[in-house]
Amino acid sequence: MIETEADLFTYLKLRYMSDLEKASHEFDYHDCQSDTTKRHIELKCRHRHYDELILEKDKYDALMQQAERLGYTPWYINSTPQGVYGFNLKIIKMTWTIRQLPATTTFNNPQTISKTVTYLKISQGAKL
Repeated sequence: MIETEADLFTYLKLRYMSDLEKASHEFDYHDCQSDTTKRHIELKCRHRHYDELILEKDKYDALMQQAERLGYTPWYINSTPQGVYGFNLKIIKMTWTIRQLPATTTFNNPQTISKTVTYLKISQGAKL
């Protein structure tokens, strides 16, 4: 099982995109990109399997804008205990909703905020 985004990056680099490079800044809206396949990629690791994977609109918008500016395709790649799923965001129609979600991924912080999100069905993606 892939535990971290660093593990997921290595998995993708070894199996699919040997030229995969990490983003230059820690807080970029993408985690890596492949110049050969022209993919601009956001990575996420889930420690539980979900049939629908969440994507925040702010992250989606920034990823789409950066990819378009570069002439790349925006991808969202998630790992779960049941596999790795890749989503070509350019071809999926999004339905947005507002949800109360944790303000941060730090589990000892109980604060929630409203976030605009979509849920990607794993059937909409490619199992890698």
